[in-house]
Formats: sequence, C-alpha cells, structure tokens
Amino acid sequence: MVCGARRGPFHVSMHMQARAERLIVGLGNPESEYADTRHNLGFACVRELARRFDVRVDKRRWQSLVGRVESRGVWLVMPQTYMNLSGEAVTKAMKDTGIAAADTWVVYDELDLPLCRMRIRLGGSGAGHNGVRSIIAALGTDEFVRFRVGIGKPARKSSSSGVHYVLGRFTKAEAGRLPGVISGVADAVELALDAGLERAMDRYNRAGALGCEELS
Repeated sequence: MVCGARRGPFHVSMHMQARAERLIVGLGNPESEYADTRHNLGFACVRELARRFDVRVDKRRWQSLVGRVESRGVWLVMPQTYMNLSGEAVTKAMKDTGIAAADTWVVYDELDLPLCRMRIRLGGSGAGHNGVRSIIAALGTDEFVRFRVGIGKPARKSSSSGVHYVLGRFTKAEAGRLPGVISGVADAVELALDAGLERAMDRYNRAGALGCEELS
C-alpha cells in the first residue's frame, strides 16, 4: 500500500512532463477594417477555440494577442504584425516557449480549397499564401502543421483580383456557411489535441467533413 501511495503522484508528474506543449496560431490582419474579411478566417477559428476553452486571447506578447489554455498545454496566438510578417511573431513565440515547429499548428484561409473544405497537413510550400511564406522564411523550415481552411477562388484569375478577393468580405451565401466552417475547424483542432493529428486528418481531409455545402 505504501508503494502504491507513492507511485500515484510520481505517475501524474511524469504524465504532465510528457504532455506536448503546442502553439495554435491563427493568421490574419490586426486592424478593424480587416475583421470580417476572408483573410482573417484564421483569427475567427482561434477565437472560437478560445470561447470553447473559456480563455481570453488578449495578452500582448510576441507581437501577438495571446491566450493560455493550461489544461491543454496550449498557447493560442494571433499575430498582430500584419499577414506578410507573421513569421516574426511565430518565431518569437517558438523561441520563448521552446515549442518545436512540428508542435506549431497554423490555421489560415486557403484559396486552393472551396469554402466548406479543409485540409490538415504537415509541411509543404506556402502555395502563395504570404503569411505561410513568411513563417517558412522566418523559421527556416516548412515542418509545421497547417489547418488550411478553404475560401474558394475569385472568378477572375490575376494577382490583383486574388488580393482583392482575400481582403474582401464574405458574400451572403458564404457568410451563411461560416458558423459551420468555423465550428468544424475548431472541432478538428480539438480532435487533433485529444486523439492525434492522424485521426483528425482521416476525419476532416475529405469532402463534406465540415458539414456544409461547398462553394468554390
């Protein structure tokens, strides 16, 4: 009985040490004029996670707004550097916390996927997304996890139309689907935290997984 009584606290301590700390970074632009734009979808998803975890993402740290979820070993981070300099904020957060690239999960809008579709993956190129390209350049590696949340593509294919599109607001039809998209992304992140990234990939890297009709 004495041995059993002594093993309990030791076991808990070892479990706490083994728990992986993670950064969950939502990408977006900080000014109010960008608040409801397609490019700020990463911010919206992190805010939903904060609501679920009952934490506030309002501390200024690492050129970001930050919240801490102690029970999960998670930092919620919204860089305030503007999209093109997101890597500066992410690098500071990683250095300060000691969290590795593979335990850094970045949530952002993706032109190459239709609205109501998401892809989770580790590594890969920035695919034209300036926030992701900034993170890759700042870290010197692409080996971080991406939650790529589809926003569809503009009707015209040009660099100027692409910029106008991502900085524009959702249409009425798109806005009607947003709550389901944001909720689904938060579900996916929670599943990844609870059961691992592979389980989340298996469930959410397919059409229909977010529970709404896709718009391209």
